[in-house]
Amino acid sequence: MENKKDIIYSTLHKYFGYSTFYPLQEDIIRWVLERKDLFVLMPTGGGKSLCYQLPALLFDGITVVVSPLIALMKDQVDGLTENGIPATFINSSLRSDEIVTRKRELSEGKIKILYIAPERLAMSEFLGFLQKLNVSLFAIDESHCISEWGHDFRPEYRQLSMLKEKFPNTPIMGLTATATPSVQKDIIEQLKLTDYRVFTASFNRKNLYYQIMPKDNPYHQILCFLKERKKESGIIYCQGRKTVEHLAESLQEDGYRALPYHAGLSAEMRTENQERFIREDVEIIVATIAFGMGIDKPNIRYVIHHDLPKSIEGYYQETGRAGRDGLKSDCILLFSYADKMKIEYFIRRKEDEKEKEVAYKQLRELVSYCESNVCRRRILLDYFGEKFSENNCRNCDLCLNPKEQFDGTVVAQKLLSCVYRVGECFGMHYVIDVLLGSKNQKVLQNGHTTLTTYGIGKEYSKPQWLAFSRELIQSGYLSLEGEYPVLKLSKQSREVLLGRKKVFLTKPEEKPSFSASKEDANYDQALFERLRELRKTVADRESMPPYIIFHDTSLKEMSTRYPQTASDLEKISGVGELKLRKYGALFLKEISDYCRQYAIAPKQEIFGKQAFAEKQTRAPTIYTTLELCKNNLSLLEIARKRGLATSTISTHLEKLILAGENVSLDKFVDPGKRQHIRAAIEKSGMEALSPVKEALGEGYSYDEIKLVRAEMMYSAMKNAE
Repeated sequence: MENKKDIIYSTLHKYFGYSTFYPLQEDIIRWVLERKDLFVLMPTGGGKSLCYQLPALLFDGITVVVSPLIALMKDQVDGLTENGIPATFINSSLRSDEIVTRKRELSEGKIKILYIAPERLAMSEFLGFLQKLNVSLFAIDESHCISEWGHDFRPEYRQLSMLKEKFPNTPIMGLTATATPSVQKDIIEQLKLTDYRVFTASFNRKNLYYQIMPKDNPYHQILCFLKERKKESGIIYCQGRKTVEHLAESLQEDGYRALPYHAGLSAEMRTENQERFIREDVEIIVATIAFGMGIDKPNIRYVIHHDLPKSIEGYYQETGRAGRDGLKSDCILLFSYADKMKIEYFIRRKEDEKEKEVAYKQLRELVSYCESNVCRRRILLDYFGEKFSENNCRNCDLCLNPKEQFDGTVVAQKLLSCVYRVGECFGMHYVIDVLLGSKNQKVLQNGHTTLTTYGIGKEYSKPQWLAFSRELIQSGYLSLEGEYPVLKLSKQSREVLLGRKKVFLTKPEEKPSFSASKEDANYDQALFERLRELRKTVADRESMPPYIIFHDTSLKEMSTRYPQTASDLEKISGVGELKLRKYGALFLKEISDYCRQYAIAPKQEIFGKQAFAEKQTRAPTIYTTLELCKNNLSLLEIARKRGLATSTISTHLEKLILAGENVSLDKFVDPGKRQHIRAAIEKSGMEALSPVKEALGEGYSYDEIKLVRAEMMYSAMKNAE
């Protein structure tokens, strides 16, 4: 029999189209296959789903995935089905007859993965139904929802504590992307995990670029950022519904395909807007921070926070929706003290003192993150208990553009003195107007044109003075107080005003700009756009999101390597067996046409010895089968020599045929039978074997049909070249 490592890697390639695992994935899968409990803490984009999807294929029974995100279930199931994995969901979006049908399929063993919401487990009838099935694993996604200490507590998750009692022999896997140490402890206790292991992947999303910008005319700032990104998908988060609506309308007027998403819209409108975003009919979703979207779209290239989020956990989760495919993506936060005051206003209105305390603490941590001059990545990782040892992360604003310091004592004295002269009764903008010698109505009415500090700050612009003010607040020389915040002096201010203490400030830019590191354009961008258009056409035809066909990473790899054959295409990351059969000829034709049109020679060296070695690593046993095949042995003889099932050998041969190896079918399928099988496949289609088998009857085996189909597929691909 195949050893466990071979089975894991062959399954990874066959169904998911990958040859290697992300960090920790293989260790997690091996632990799961021992049927033991575990808790997985892995950042968004780290590959959590594969940790239960791949074992589900190797277990005898079904894997039940509990998820609070009903909107995501269909996309997850569509993606699995496209990879040839039998999966389904049962939730409130289905009619009663649809639920009956799906339950029957589960009872008949036709499904490997079932997605449900936690509320469904509360239904005694459904719980009883599950107990009659062979449940091999419970995967509790977004498991932080079970903890009151988490940023997204959901009471319905508490009932999951009964799983251990009802299913004592079924392992439980808790998964989340965001959990502090106290939340992790709470999750493990609530799920009653026993003999468990904790797997903690790094929280460092290396492909994400973090930048904090002072908020100054935010709409103009957003337009500047979007100028070169019209074709890229992104999310813009705002605090309020009105801001969401206004921003979405303004972007539409300026020629951007943007839609709003918030709790004030009807459920139908929210669903429609989300679907249009996922299917790439629009590029931008403008959404409220408080309203979870449940987006599993891997090619979101940027997340902009128009307003301040409520906590570092929330910020990390929201920015984590960018770049799930591993490609470089931008996370921009527009920071202002006015936003901080708004959040404080809402916190003050809370009645529960414990809630207030937690909310204030979260806000202080977030503001400290925004104001800091230390690497953004280091602060984020430290928050989750992970140490970042590098001096420069090379992918945040502070590391790419270190701030220059200067002796700002005189600047500080001017600002502090002006705050004192106006009686510590005015806000930041007003004080700066006095420093700049403004003649606005309010300054004139208050008689502040006669102050000694009036007009003494003209050597700097208003944005620069605002930056100085923020830094002095951060350093404790000033504070903002009151519902309508006014600047107040601190005890430290006196030492500066008396010249007893020097102040060093950051040299601000006149107009802070976006300094995001761009994705290396080492791929053929014109071909990538053509493949993207083809993907969209196919996706629309099949009524599914484009990323389920192929991820951007796969298209970019195709646009780098110019694959010309089925064997070439199979080496592209994310191209599994079913996708190769369904879409291979179509995408190869587009690439071949493009290469002919522009006289491009394919990069054959990429598919030379190194790629062949990768192929051997990916499925090492199939080449042993190839050698035996050359000895003129039958399918059964090869299977006996290898100690494997005939179905495994036929799968090896199928792969070898599609890879362009010289495999003759004469020894495996009678020529007369081949003719009948070809006719049945032409009539029923190549996607599934069962309809062909039913049409042919008892005298034909699945192994024979599989091999003839592979031969037909290879011929079709060769003709498309």
